[in-house]
Amino acid sequence: MKDEGFQFFFKEEELWLLPAKAIWFPKYEILLVSDTHMGKGAHFRKSGIAIPTAIAQEELSCLTDLIDAYQPKELIFLGDLFHSDINNDLAWFQLWREFHHKVRMILVKGNHDILPPHFYKQIKLEVVDVMSIGAFDLYHDLPKKNQERFVLSGHIHPGVKIEGKARQWISLPCFYFGESNAILPAFGKFTGKAIIKGKEGEISFAIAGKKIVPIKFNK
Repeated sequence: MKDEGFQFFFKEEELWLLPAKAIWFPKYEILLVSDTHMGKGAHFRKSGIAIPTAIAQEELSCLTDLIDAYQPKELIFLGDLFHSDINNDLAWFQLWREFHHKVRMILVKGNHDILPPHFYKQIKLEVVDVMSIGAFDLYHDLPKKNQERFVLSGHIHPGVKIEGKARQWISLPCFYFGESNAILPAFGKFTGKAIIKGKEGEISFAIAGKKIVPIKFNK
């Protein structure tokens, strides 16, 4: 069953922003996710921090649900697919990859993607520094030089602060669309959030459970 996503027409392209923290491009049959940080739980468990072992399996299950629902030709990871070096959590990913061997998978390399090249080749994962979908260039982090084309990136795990009455507030993960770039939320459950302070005219899409809520910046 497909997520109740938000249909967003931008740069003459159709995007579906999904509550599962992914973007679906129906024209190209591509799913895009960012910052899964697979293996982060195992990395911290090595240091004696009690992180549940089921987190990696839950995230892979969510990816499977997306693949089953949308039947993509390609699944693109927008960097930081893996958090660190090889550990027990990555064995789950290898098994999961075998189940989805018909889907082309591409990794736009992030700063945490430090595994040896033969590992990516072994699991049939293509690795690139930058690539394009339609009107967009895909990077893990924003490039240092200004780009002519609109950039989709990840890296900072964007969130938006929503204030209520009596000085109450919550922070929610979000998709952020600025003047020249957009930033995807972190797909991984074991990640933090960086609150985005957008400019007037820019927009974020907060993820509130199963809902996508557009929020325009006013200042």
